[in-house]
Amino acid sequence: MRLGSLLVTAVTTGLLAGLLAGVPAPSYAVRAPVDRPAVVETRVIGHSVQGRPIKAFRLGERGGPKVLLISTMHGNEGHTRRILESLRDGRQIHGLNLWVLPVYNPDGLARHTRKNARGVDLNRNFPYRWADLDGTYESGPRPGSEPETRAAMRFLKAIRPHWIISFHQPLHGVDTDTKSQRFSRRVADKLNLPRKSFTCGGVCHGTMTSWFNHRFRGSALTAEYGAHPPRRLMRSIAPRQVLSIWGARRQ
Repeated sequence: MRLGSLLVTAVTTGLLAGLLAGVPAPSYAVRAPVDRPAVVETRVIGHSVQGRPIKAFRLGERGGPKVLLISTMHGNEGHTRRILESLRDGRQIHGLNLWVLPVYNPDGLARHTRKNARGVDLNRNFPYRWADLDGTYESGPRPGSEPETRAAMRFLKAIRPHWIISFHQPLHGVDTDTKSQRFSRRVADKLNLPRKSFTCGGVCHGTMTSWFNHRFRGSALTAEYGAHPPRRLMRSIAPRQVLSIWGARRQ
């Protein structure tokens, strides 16, 4: 029997014995393939309405500040995912414990629509200041009704990041509505974006950042680029700027 077969048999036997003894199976990090040296773990955090996987990637080092970057919560705002993909697909990252979630709304991205496949605006579906909204900001039949929302909530509870940046388009600015004005100023400065108050025309109902800021000790904010940001900005400049927020580097 080959060595690889012996290892598979040993691991399988050990897992089966543990399960029979009532011991939960361990969680294994999936190491990156050769073409993605920055990735140290890949996690499917859930699935969309139409069954597409929602994938998060852990980059960097465990000892650094824990950061989560999210993009494409709205499927017609997909340009900023290039920032996260560049970080994921580039060189190893040092000085930061970084998670990236490039496509939070894969059904919307496939259809190039703001909402998910059930016509719900996922950034109005979180259970904090939720309101029954219709039209462009359809909030769903109840808070947390959508599988994408529940997947994100589970994931955030599991990893508990210190900092979150949720990338959107096209308002071109960094939101000042966050628990840490210092964080807002630093993000705006490093990304070369103006600071703005995104009031949603009154109260921002059911947003991911407001839910996180209310429930957790960390700080989450929204960073918006324009409708058509240059490809070089998304692929090359912005990834470096994002790392500079925490003094991290690629090597």
